[in-house]
Amino acid sequence: MHVVIMGCGRVGSTLAHSLEARGHSVSIIDQDADAFRRLSPDFAGTTVTGVGFDREVLVQAGIERADAFAAVSSGDNSNIISARLARETFGVQRVVARIYDQRRAEVYERLGIPTVATVRWTADRIVRHLVPEGATELYRDPTSTVAIIETPVNPAWIGHPLHALEEATGTRTAFLMRFGLGTLTTASTVLQDGDQVFMLVTDDIAETVTKIAAAPPAAA
Repeated sequence: MHVVIMGCGRVGSTLAHSLEARGHSVSIIDQDADAFRRLSPDFAGTTVTGVGFDREVLVQAGIERADAFAAVSSGDNSNIISARLARETFGVQRVVARIYDQRRAEVYERLGIPTVATVRWTADRIVRHLVPEGATELYRDPTSTVAIIETPVNPAWIGHPLHALEEATGTRTAFLMRFGLGTLTTASTVLQDGDQVFMLVTDDIAETVTKIAAAPPAAA
């Protein structure tokens, strides 16, 4: 894939190195040429100095052949303008924008532009570690219908097949966090101590799923 990144701050430079390490080609844009100092000396991608919503700058960065575009500068307006330009003008299918204002993020999610609402995401992650009770929403689809929630599980479920929990709650598991790593589940997955379970829900079943998972398994 060829990925264009707008913004060479800490997030943008980390993202560029991560993508390049996975074998993708990367172009990164920033209006401050000094920002590229955050890139390691062995960075093999392209750096472009300019404004990320300038069409000529985007073309210079290879937007016309890009498979993906990430707008991760420090400005909400710049990020969303460049994200829409990449999607609507250049037809890039995979576009994501970093947004600090949660209200704006929700609007653009509904327009089909995935966003990372930085402040709320960070706060929610901290809350999950400080006060792990209850279910915390991790993701919601652009139509605001399906969500992924972290679902605290009663310790009595440890040692039981995950499919038993899914049958009891009436939904499916999106993924597990096990030993700090995201894990896709299989039919033979068994719940272990320390697992974090993330389940797919709609608003009408979220409360029920949470209550069932928080309770011990029903007696056979």
